[in-house]
Amino acid sequence: MKDDAAVGRSALSALDDLVAQQIAEAGGWLSFDRFMALALYAPGLGYYSNQSQKFGLMPQSGSDFVTAPEMSPLFGRALAVQLAQALTLTKTDELWEFGAGTGALAAQLLEALGDKVRRYRIVDLSGVLRQRQAERLAPWAHKLEWLDELPEQLEGVVVGNEVLDAMPVQLLSFDGQAWAERGVSLGSDGELVYADRPTTQRLPADAEEAHGVFPPGTVTEIHPQAEAFVRTLAARLKRGAVFLIDYGFPQGEYYLPQRSGGTLMCHHLHKADPDPLRLLGQKDITAHVNFTGIALAGQEAGLQVLGYTTQAHFLLNCGLAELLANAGVAERAMAHKLIAEHEMGELFKVIGFAAGEGFEALGFARGDRSHTL
Repeated sequence: MKDDAAVGRSALSALDDLVAQQIAEAGGWLSFDRFMALALYAPGLGYYSNQSQKFGLMPQSGSDFVTAPEMSPLFGRALAVQLAQALTLTKTDELWEFGAGTGALAAQLLEALGDKVRRYRIVDLSGVLRQRQAERLAPWAHKLEWLDELPEQLEGVVVGNEVLDAMPVQLLSFDGQAWAERGVSLGSDGELVYADRPTTQRLPADAEEAHGVFPPGTVTEIHPQAEAFVRTLAARLKRGAVFLIDYGFPQGEYYLPQRSGGTLMCHHLHKADPDPLRLLGQKDITAHVNFTGIALAGQEAGLQVLGYTTQAHFLLNCGLAELLANAGVAERAMAHKLIAEHEMGELFKVIGFAAGEGFEALGFARGDRSHTL
């Protein structure tokens, strides 16, 4: 019987072979978004589909990164204040979570919201993570339902923590004269390499108008899949609200010429690196979110923007300071990372939407930055 390490090596080799096969079938060049989708989500092989440990506080656990709910349960308790208001004002009793990870956030929200939530629906592509979620959320099994995709219509409040950053992005490169689309090919030694092709794709028009000519060698991302996700959500959400939490910037900051290397990054054993072509299936691949594009996608599809602010402002508006005052020293130290400017407080943002009539959402009461979008 093979040990876990041998099985892991076999799966990773199979992922390399799959990517090489897809490149060959595509004529020798695979767009980066298709490559990223395979690296993260290929059934049984991709990073989020295989058995590897992903979430944890320290690399000694074999994990690669930590998210806010694993860092402190006060994240979910504060977020629950906003979700409770949204459930009440939209007259709904269902929570929908996209990409529930270990189930930590779901547990925090279900405990805090109690009878306000009749049904908790999780949309997650990873069968491995679903199993772990089911174990962690066993006390609320009667409220839980897992789905592979959205139904044609839904009513309720939707939450997604670090979901948008894991959606495949397209890469664009600029040689000083024209933009090209950057994809993946096989080098002479069989290793994955970047390769550029001419494209009609461009940055958002106002990004180029604002910043003029970009430096030669610029590489950056555009986010058609994340924006399509928001449009689909808007089309199917008949009544309710949406709160998305992630790291990123408004468009004016996202495409600053000095950010010439883009935002694409990988996470492995709690270290960041910029090379997604190595260690396939062993590390996360992400890009920061262009929140202006997300806001416009929602607005154009009929949603009302409730607000946009930093995670620090949002959590403090939702009562995190009071929760900290009643917490122990160790718990307070971990929760402080959620709002510290040099930790998660400034880089992470929250955007809220409502289907139909908007409302004064508690999380954006102070520090709303919608005017920067």
